[in-house]
Amino acid sequence: MTVVNEWVSGTKFGGWVQRCRESRRLVLVIVAIALLLDNMLLTTVVPIIPEFLYDINHPEAPLGPVRATLPTTTITYPPCPCEIYNQNGSHSSTTVSNIENYNFSTLSPEEEEKRLRHKDLVQETVQVGIMFASKAFVQLLANPFVGPLTHRIGYSIPMFAGFVIMFLSTIIFAFGRSYSVLFIARALQGIGSSCSSVSGMGMLAERYPDDKERGNAMGIALGGLALGVLIGPPFGGVMYEFVGKSAPFLILSALALGDGLLQLLMLQPSVIRQESDPPSLKSLISDPYILIAAGAITFANMGIAMLEPSLPIWMMDTMGAGRWKQGVTFLPASISYLIGTNLFGPLGHKMGRWLAALLGLIVIGICLMLIPLAKNINHLIVPNAGLGFAIGMVDSSMMPELGYLVDIRHTAVYGSVYAIGDVAFCLGFAIGPAMSGTLVKNIGFEWMLFGIAILNFLYAPLLYCLKSPPTKEEKRSLLMEEKSSVRYVTYQNEEDDE
Repeated sequence: MTVVNEWVSGTKFGGWVQRCRESRRLVLVIVAIALLLDNMLLTTVVPIIPEFLYDINHPEAPLGPVRATLPTTTITYPPCPCEIYNQNGSHSSTTVSNIENYNFSTLSPEEEEKRLRHKDLVQETVQVGIMFASKAFVQLLANPFVGPLTHRIGYSIPMFAGFVIMFLSTIIFAFGRSYSVLFIARALQGIGSSCSSVSGMGMLAERYPDDKERGNAMGIALGGLALGVLIGPPFGGVMYEFVGKSAPFLILSALALGDGLLQLLMLQPSVIRQESDPPSLKSLISDPYILIAAGAITFANMGIAMLEPSLPIWMMDTMGAGRWKQGVTFLPASISYLIGTNLFGPLGHKMGRWLAALLGLIVIGICLMLIPLAKNINHLIVPNAGLGFAIGMVDSSMMPELGYLVDIRHTAVYGSVYAIGDVAFCLGFAIGPAMSGTLVKNIGFEWMLFGIAILNFLYAPLLYCLKSPPTKEEKRSLLMEEKSSVRYVTYQNEEDDE
């Protein structure tokens, strides 16, 4: 790397590269690309994994149109005893010898196959949900280590490490042919995502100290995340249907390699220590205002996380949806999320980020309750679009709000607070898929979504607390007032005793 840097600095090209390295916009582009690729990999598997796992578990009967070539048979049963008597109450002349006149058709082989397939698909929802949740669980465990690590070595090295890990995960996805191998690939992606997300958001918060500019920058970066979510499902579904399972992941690995080279050239990964003392993770976790903001991110994303493993299988079961339809169904949510994050980056600052997030949670709840009412793929467009837009409202409001809360209540060092923000995001995507399979199996797809909708409604009023959080100075003055009041009460008690 040193040789590359010396070659670059010794050419005319080096002057342009140096200016690029100092540009905040280029840092924003690099972070947005990293989030795009990470979330593109995250969602590309959504239309691929459920059907791929079903096919490898049922090689003799892969998913597709139910076979209609099997012969239809009927079985005869004896008549109900009440049919032995005629209307006058006398015994009928019907005897056992003519029982065959009472023919009652059983389920046809096609209907029986549908019933068995429905049972297998519901069971598979549990496996797929656990696999999808593994990435978020691993990311959840990695974040508390990555956040403080950025305080010691800076953001660039963890950012580059995130690229390397994501590249390996993509290659494993491309060639994995069993549940266990694909599970490892999904879990490994969680470590890379932790490095990219925490480092990227911390880097932006540091480069954009002004609260308004920071909100705009994070809205654009989350737009990269939204674009990855937007492209992933249809890209995965179409490529799987017409090219094969490995093709989308090989293309993603090539794009990730390009992003790694850009980071290597422009960010120059190296150790950069923070000048000021960072706030402890314990002090941030114990801050109720940070917890409220983080909780909003969790509940906002939990609904869509529950839909990722269960909606494609529900569509296969109730609508007979094919691969491309399963991928395209998330398209309205992704497009509207992209619009919502870019719109509410600046708008959230004007109207109040607490209000934008509060309204977002209410809209999320309404949309989740509308999804089970859909009878075909067209009926899913409006609730999915509303869901994506509302999640964009919450994410683009609460991510910069976390940085703002650290500025006014703690020390302006951002690695740990964005580790908490990423933990909140991961909790939604860990709890959601992990619980969705069990909930669908026990209470049904509809009641699962009604339950998470009610949780969003109940949590929304808490965001009013973020309307005017006390600053560090106000906090000190409140503590002084409390101490003064305690001293005064103690003095009064001593006087009364005398």
